[in-house]
Amino acid sequence: MSAAGRGLPADLLGLGAGRRIAAPLREQITDALRRAILEFRFEPQQRLVERELMELTGVSRTTIREVLRSLEGEGLVKIVPQRGAVVDVPGPQEAAELYEVRATLEALAARRFIAHASDDDLDALVAAHRRYAEAARESPDDILELLRAKDEFYRVLLAGAGSSAVTALLGQLQARVRLLRARSLSRPGRPAETVAELAALVDALAARDPATATALCEHHIDNAAASGREMADARIAATD
Repeated sequence: MSAAGRGLPADLLGLGAGRRIAAPLREQITDALRRAILEFRFEPQQRLVERELMELTGVSRTTIREVLRSLEGEGLVKIVPQRGAVVDVPGPQEAAELYEVRATLEALAARRFIAHASDDDLDALVAAHRRYAEAARESPDDILELLRAKDEFYRVLLAGAGSSAVTALLGQLQARVRLLRARSLSRPGRPAETVAELAALVDALAARDPATATALCEHHIDNAAASGREMADARIAATD
């Protein structure tokens, strides 16, 4: 199915064909395609045909390839030899394994935060949680904004944990599960649930309680995985 067939406007950014594009506009195209993927306007494993994207945006093949490479780095797109770019959504088995690893890494980050974080680090985490709560309250349907706010929460958590290895590993994993996270957050009510789950985690971190923090990390990831499965099942049922 073509990109246009999945609900994208005929001219994604209002650009005329052949118009030369500046870097900020290229970033706009990246953002527009990122948002379209995260809002599931494309099917899992759907091809992103360069020619069609050129027609939609009015930019060169070189620019489209740069955009696709950028999205590949974010874990949203996979470049397949002889096939091109496809929307990269892990299957059920891989998703379960990724969530299991994510729970382990986030629990480790939480324990390290308790052991190494300063009061300033904790204050920064409280502020990051507040920003996520605001995003969930004011823009619960804006998946991209929710992901950005949640990414900031994890950035602060990892900074306080003080482990470059955990930061690198969790960063790679977060990129791989980005579409899974978007799917989970798209369930009505899930953003508000996440606010409550992360608030409980912040409280455990403030109390320097590693056992409770570990359990809360696992609880949060279990709920995220269940929400993602529910939305995936609903999507399949809607197409039957």
